[in-house]
Amino acid sequence: MDAVLEAAAHILGQRGWRGLTTNAVAETAGVSIGSLYQYFPNKLALVEAVRQRHFDQVLAILITAADRNLARARRIEVLVDGMIGVHGRYPAAHRVLLEEVPRGDDARPRHDRFAMILQQRYEAIVLANAGHLAEEHRRVVARVLSSAVAGVVHDAAGRGTLDSDSLKRELMGLVDSYLSSK
Repeated sequence: MDAVLEAAAHILGQRGWRGLTTNAVAETAGVSIGSLYQYFPNKLALVEAVRQRHFDQVLAILITAADRNLARARRIEVLVDGMIGVHGRYPAAHRVLLEEVPRGDDARPRHDRFAMILQQRYEAIVLANAGHLAEEHRRVVARVLSSAVAGVVHDAAGRGTLDSDSLKRELMGLVDSYLSSK
């Protein structure tokens, strides 16, 4: 199934939503169209699986970035490197997912769940770095941090600059400075 999702993300980034076909995905992944349809009844279901995999990857990074057994600098590095890595793999596909792909009927609950867990994981990062904050303040700091990281990373993905060392340094500095000020 990973090969199918990789093929779908690749084609989505190259051809966009309209250019994505299940036949092209099956051919690129080296599987039969019948095998693909066993798991994904249509292209929207396939793309939702690509989106879900992206959500899962982002959330996994946040778990590691909140690990109190890591030094603070390492937690920040995990966060920044991880977000750049996840968004840098298929940046054009990520843009297509955000801007072109329609959402299935069951997408809203998945997105809401992702947003809720994302917030909780960013709160855990804030707690690991500024544990003295009151809960309500920690929630706000987590929202600001999440928005700042997402904004920088999504903008850089759109511009094709995710591989910039100076971008990484600046984003790490931004996260460190923000958390240090708390």
